[in-house]
Amino acid sequence: MRPTALVPASYGLWSVIATAAACGVALFGLRDLVAAARVQRLSPGGAGDLMAALALRQTVLVTGATGFIGRRIVEALGAGGHRAIVSARDPRKAATLAPPFWLLTSLDQIPSDTRIDAIVNLAGEPIGNALWTQAKRRRILRSRLRMTRAVVRLIGRLEHKPVLINGSAIGWYGLWGDETLTEFDGGKACFTHRVCEAWERAAVRAERCGARVVRLRIGLVLGIEGGVLGRLLTPFEFGLGGRIGDGRQWMSWIERDDLVRLIAHAIATPSLTGPVNATAPHPVTNAAFTQELARALRRPAVLPMPAALLHGVAGDFADDLLLGGQRVLPDKALLSGFAFRHSTLRHALSAILGGNGRHPAHRTRRRRYFGGGRGTSVPNMALLAARHRLSDKRFLR
Repeated sequence: MRPTALVPASYGLWSVIATAAACGVALFGLRDLVAAARVQRLSPGGAGDLMAALALRQTVLVTGATGFIGRRIVEALGAGGHRAIVSARDPRKAATLAPPFWLLTSLDQIPSDTRIDAIVNLAGEPIGNALWTQAKRRRILRSRLRMTRAVVRLIGRLEHKPVLINGSAIGWYGLWGDETLTEFDGGKACFTHRVCEAWERAAVRAERCGARVVRLRIGLVLGIEGGVLGRLLTPFEFGLGGRIGDGRQWMSWIERDDLVRLIAHAIATPSLTGPVNATAPHPVTNAAFTQELARALRRPAVLPMPAALLHGVAGDFADDLLLGGQRVLPDKALLSGFAFRHSTLRHALSAILGGNGRHPAHRTRRRRYFGGGRGTSVPNMALLAARHRLSDKRFLR
């Protein structure tokens, strides 16, 4: 009887490629097992209570409805018994939305006698999915201005004037280092400021038509289905995560369902106008964010991304979005009575990534300002502006 054995054999480059492919399959298989185990722990809950601030049977037009934020708004409107009107240039993308909703491909399809209670305008070319070439910069700006101008024209011919909740971003403020920023602070010149400023100016024109306009300056939106967290999960789950640059740049974030609730709150609060920061009350540095995400996933995070490399590869894109940041506080939201369900990053990540559920719900108390006596709540925006020694008129500094 002849002996048998497994004898290693090499076929040169083909052996190397096959071995690398096999290791890749094994690694991604492990990643899928981890993700599947986490999904079993997830308890996102229904979306019906997200629109609890709205009166019964509201009609809301949503542009950008197929995006990460818009999908959840449409779902929440339907679950809450409201009527959602979806504007989508490509109807095929709307197939992923939770029904019921009224689908449009053009705002011109809406008759002038249609009663619309609110318009949530989020449409625009994604800003963080590719490098900022000149063509990309033009698409980012033009897509926002084109849709916003169409929304303003619609408001002008509607017999019933809706409230306009217009998207913007905390990039309006520019880069301020460690300085705390509220709605009563100015902005610094950079590409994100120019885009947001032009977007907000286009939206403000709806005020001439008799509409109330809220300019929602949105921070980093956290959710399992997309946004910044969706991009970070894969490297962090493999233990390849780490801080970006020195990690001292600020990240002003908001959990996606809290953002949807804040939009409903803005619609239902007549006194809320002008810029409103859509960020949680406790921003964190990138180093702290990295530690919390690694803790939530139970993975190490010891591989930093060098700032010089990022700047060399991505230029302004890296400087504005990755290496820079803003320390933004939601003064107007808190003053108007809005309570965040997830005010700390640890609680938000636990809820999003399927933690053990032992953390109590974090509800933010209304911030108190010393405008009159000690501990006295400031009753209106004018006194809060006086506290900051600034008016609500934007200026560049």
